[in-house]
Amino acid sequence: MSQKYFVCQGAICKCDFGSTPDKLLVKTQTSVYLNDGEGLYKLAATTKELGQTFEKNTFGSCSKKNGNSCMANVTGWKDYKDNQKIVENDSCLLLEDSTADCPLGGSGCIKITFHGQVTDVHSLHFEKSDETVLQQLMPLTNFNEIINDTENWVE
Repeated sequence: MSQKYFVCQGAICKCDFGSTPDKLLVKTQTSVYLNDGEGLYKLAATTKELGQTFEKNTFGSCSKKNGNSCMANVTGWKDYKDNQKIVENDSCLLLEDSTADCPLGGSGCIKITFHGQVTDVHSLHFEKSDETVLQQLMPLTNFNEIINDTENWVE
């Protein structure tokens, strides 16, 4: 089984029947955060992100409404991490392959196209890497200097 990313604030979602994507907003919890790669943190998305939980609340023109404007409305989520609960709102974390239901589009019509997380590389990654491989990949880099530079580490 391959690993899946958790979904966070700003994840990109698209409806099978819409013309444009929209960004997911986390409105239901304030205690669980995920790293976004810029030293900031984003709230983790949960199964309680229901109703109008998107930045613009539209996926553009809707083919189910003969090209008229979509009004995004999540009624439920499927394929989430059900063995871990967030106590604050008694919900489960969404995964990158979770899908949402819409009253007009039906079951699973809203898909997550980007989970919202971004990889953050720092000196600890170099410390745990094979020095020979790193030298072959980046021959002009002084890895000891990177590893010893602990001033910017966040504990």
